[in-house]
Amino acid sequence: MLFRSTAYEVGAAFAGAEIFVGDEPNEWPENTKLIWLNSPGNPNGSVHSVEFLKRALARAREIGAVIVNDECYAEMGWNAPWDDYIPCMLDPEVTGGDLTNVLSIYSLSKQSNLAGYRAAFAAGDEKLIKGLVNLRMHSGMMVPMPVQQAMVAALGDDHHVAVQKEIYRKRRDVLLPALLDYGFELHDSEAGLYLWVTKGQNCWETIAELAQLGIVAVPGEFYGEAGKNFVRFSITATDQEVLEAANRLKNALG
Repeated sequence: MLFRSTAYEVGAAFAGAEIFVGDEPNEWPENTKLIWLNSPGNPNGSVHSVEFLKRALARAREIGAVIVNDECYAEMGWNAPWDDYIPCMLDPEVTGGDLTNVLSIYSLSKQSNLAGYRAAFAAGDEKLIKGLVNLRMHSGMMVPMPVQQAMVAALGDDHHVAVQKEIYRKRRDVLLPALLDYGFELHDSEAGLYLWVTKGQNCWETIAELAQLGIVAVPGEFYGEAGKNFVRFSITATDQEVLEAANRLKNALG
């Protein structure tokens, strides 16, 4: 299932790049220069297996493209086998130990609630990293030292990540049963901070129905044609807000 991301497309537009959206490696054009993956994915929370990442990397090397995986939800796996480990693009099982033209992108926005800090980093091919550092340095986009220090502290503390994940898990455990009882069907949502659901109707009908209950969700059509019958619920709302939404869904059933 293919989804579009405004953020990724804006970045491509800045670079003057032509966009091709496709989730089958064999279909990626021969002239592709950059392959951008997102696993765990937004909006649907799907996770790419080691086998898929290996196929993606093989295709990237076949056509001479750089391959990048945005892994910002990697600590937020919910269902087996992803609750224990979510495959990383840099895993030797994927790369065979060769990181040439391979990058992993990670953000602390999710695991550490550092969204406002814009705290993120890239890891992988040393040559590409040096180029990125040089580009950001000369374009005035270096990460400020206080933010770098906050990142060092956060990355050195696994306990707060486990605590944060448990908070999200409890919210998920409150909201998901209420959605299912109300008639929603869950798709994917194996990892990440969202529940990707459908009632088998156009997303705008669902949004209007939810609005009558005072509940706000994201229309799946925002993410392209594939999402037109879906809505996305977030577990980043407060505990009380999530509980209130669940109660409103239950009360609507009578």
